[in-house]
Amino acid sequence: MFDDYLAGKPINLMIRILNTSKTLKFLVVFLLGVLVSNGSMARATKMPKAKKTVAAADSDLIKSLDGSNISWNIPGPTSSQSMPIGNGDIGLNVWVEPSGDLAFFIGKTDSWAATTHDLMKIGGVHVAMSPNPLAVGGAPFIQLLKLHEGEIEIKEGTGKNAIELRVWVDANHPVIRVEAKSGQPISFKVTLDDWRKDDAIVSDLTDQIVWYHRNGVTPTPLLTNKTFGASISGKGLISKEAKTLESSVATTSQLISITPLTSTTKTPEAWFGQLEKLVAHTDALNLEKCRREHQKWWDEFWHRSWIFASGNQAATDVTEGYILQRFITACAGRGAYPIKFNGSIFVVDDPQRVNKEKVPQPVNADYRAWDGQYWYQNTRAMYWPRLQAGDYDEIMPLFKMYQAEMKANEPTVKAYYKHNGSYFAEQIAFWAPLKYIGPEMPANWNDHYFTDILDMGMMMLDYYEYTGDTKFAREMAVPMISSGLTFFNEHFPLGPDGKLLLDPDNAIEMYWKASNPAPDIAGLHAILERMIALPANLADASTRLAWRKMQSELPDLPSEIRNGQKFLLPYAGPQTMKRRNGENPELYAIYPFRLYGLGKPDLELAIRTFNARTCKQKGCWVQDPIQAAMLGLTDVAEDYVHFNFTRSEPSLKFPAFWAEGNDYKPDEDNGGNGENGLQQMLLQAVGEKLLLFPAWPKDWDVNFKLNAPFNTTVQGKLVNGKLTDLVVTPASRMKDIINMAH
Repeated sequence: MFDDYLAGKPINLMIRILNTSKTLKFLVVFLLGVLVSNGSMARATKMPKAKKTVAAADSDLIKSLDGSNISWNIPGPTSSQSMPIGNGDIGLNVWVEPSGDLAFFIGKTDSWAATTHDLMKIGGVHVAMSPNPLAVGGAPFIQLLKLHEGEIEIKEGTGKNAIELRVWVDANHPVIRVEAKSGQPISFKVTLDDWRKDDAIVSDLTDQIVWYHRNGVTPTPLLTNKTFGASISGKGLISKEAKTLESSVATTSQLISITPLTSTTKTPEAWFGQLEKLVAHTDALNLEKCRREHQKWWDEFWHRSWIFASGNQAATDVTEGYILQRFITACAGRGAYPIKFNGSIFVVDDPQRVNKEKVPQPVNADYRAWDGQYWYQNTRAMYWPRLQAGDYDEIMPLFKMYQAEMKANEPTVKAYYKHNGSYFAEQIAFWAPLKYIGPEMPANWNDHYFTDILDMGMMMLDYYEYTGDTKFAREMAVPMISSGLTFFNEHFPLGPDGKLLLDPDNAIEMYWKASNPAPDIAGLHAILERMIALPANLADASTRLAWRKMQSELPDLPSEIRNGQKFLLPYAGPQTMKRRNGENPELYAIYPFRLYGLGKPDLELAIRTFNARTCKQKGCWVQDPIQAAMLGLTDVAEDYVHFNFTRSEPSLKFPAFWAEGNDYKPDEDNGGNGENGLQQMLLQAVGEKLLLFPAWPKDWDVNFKLNAPFNTTVQGKLVNGKLTDLVVTPASRMKDIINMAH
């Protein structure tokens, strides 16, 4: 076996030994940590020379991406058979009815209703064309999602009877475009589908449909007077009644434009005035130029990163799931608020749900289980993968919303507990005040739950490391994290041993009002180490001294000895607490807090604890695929990631509308954790070292490009276990690559 080490395969050797002698296991794991920390492993593995293959790789990228386009040859018949499209803020569910009529729902990231405290649709649109080739049976039909172009193309009929539709949401402007071309003149009828009785339809308009939903004055200041709606218009379309436009004359070419707007105004008239200005702006845009710039945005998006795995059906499945989830996230990830884990902006109506949950009427497209609150532990799943994907613009809505919550909560914490610092709750709507949860308050799922600022702190520090954005670190990350650390330091006392005593403190949702729960202890250790290491221009000497003192007072992670072997525990003390959920708090030390993993001390302890985990469910918010990959457990990571990326919702046609699981359909947790797991299987950053293929299946090939800390990208191919076409940017980072391929 030691010939493997001499051949440059120390990690493979380690994995083989982990199945043999306990003594050898310890020695190899120890050597691995030393090798990674001092860089000698990089010298032990020969790296292929970088080749000038970037242009060829770009061509391969577009071809591979086109191979992942989704195509249907049977229309609708309902929103359950819809495709997603969007520009980061405005999203559509698009389908075609058996009659050939086009239909879509419009979602938006900031259309919050005060009556239900939920994120609602802007509305629905129905476009009828006459004559329509699908009115006669047997006419061909195709609906194609073109990922590279960011559009949906629909073709109905052939020859002079053919109709071609193009649906897209401008990546750079707040406008939806429906373009139609036909072989003969046809007439259009555009109808607003509005199912809410309290919406307002603007009357007395001659050439557009305008509607809106207005909250009015409410007990919730952030929702008061919030108004959302849209305008529908098109050349040659005239009003037949307030909710309908029709062609004044049949035509072979038609453009329909829909301009949504959410704004907080004192009066509906003020909102309408803003909408008129916005419509005038979008109408004045050059359509062809906008299309080119729109396609350029999507082209640049897809060139940020990619993963195309091949070799067997599982690799093909995972590739499609990864690409489609990244697309869905891009369609909803650049708006005013973060992505909703429970359906994003792509929820649809469900007439059958009345039989499942006994709601008073069939569910419409405004409904989602778990309502409008952001549950951070669920929301984070879509955002961790954005780092390696290079989708940094999509992370900012998450950071901004929680930054506002932290600032709003600081005076509340002071009033409640008479100390400084802040945190944000696991489950409270962004517009709601922080609740009082003193130690005397009864236990429940997430009141005594403080982990989230630590998790976000790790993500923020990673964002800073990836981008080098000092302004972000100085103005957002460091103040937020510092406030969170202050909260922990002043909210909890020191115990008899002189160490911080986190009690009562939930071990996430699994154990309520525990003592020294593992997630928070792991998070504090990880965060303080990184904060202390920040450059001097981000933390002054006195602040750094306070952090060092706090670090010295942190308790060790809870653990116990079983049958002569050490295991991590979810909380300190006798393990007698009632289990409340399906989670493994002890494994937060692996992810998200990364105290354990490949190239780090005590890998065997982490693997042993992982293998002994109580909860082994799959999909949704389960983070086992990520933790398995970080431990080099290839088979487990592959199994879980493949499960995530094949867990389509049976009632929905689009393959990446994931089963609702513990959340709601389409479940964004499921796809986000799949993305994260796959990325960790392919590339992991450990200090300055970059581990390539740390948990990659030996029968999978891959063409990839991923982002890494310090403004680094790593691009290459793995074919039959051989790494080729490696391009590391900047080139100085080539020395940090450790090839762990089989």
